[in-house]
Amino acid sequence: MDVKVIRSKRRKKTVEACLESGILVVRAPASLTDKELTPIIEKLRAKVEKKLHRHQRSSDAVLESRAKVLNRRYFQGKLTWQSIRYVTNQNKRFGSCTPSYGTIRISHQVKQMPAWVRDYVIVHELAHLVEPNHSRRFWDLVNRYPRAERARGYLIGIGMATDEEG
Repeated sequence: MDVKVIRSKRRKKTVEACLESGILVVRAPASLTDKELTPIIEKLRAKVEKKLHRHQRSSDAVLESRAKVLNRRYFQGKLTWQSIRYVTNQNKRFGSCTPSYGTIRISHQVKQMPAWVRDYVIVHELAHLVEPNHSRRFWDLVNRYPRAERARGYLIGIGMATDEEG
């Protein structure tokens, strides 16, 4: 995790940290030396990383649970996968699937979308476990989800999808 230190002459004693766009921003008194500040930053970094990891595990567990429900509903429970998780490195795609490894990655941006859109993204990626392309057979699988067309429209509207979708 990258760290940005902001020193202030007005700050006298306290050191505080917050996460801004994936960067740990540490505000500290100008009077603190690097030697004094380094162990404080390491403690703060460990605390933030632990909290992020705990939150990520919880989110991924919810995602896994939802995928199981959608698998039963739209694929008769026949699909299996190794992992499904949220990732922060997909900003132009809402999800991806590697069928040969059974891994599904969903953009963290999808977390903030309506539940019916998240479900569509999950169904879309689950369908790739059966059909790794965007063939007619693939779209027939995806379109089992009743709100598929509406969700595609939503994603196109916010600029995360194209007519081809990935």
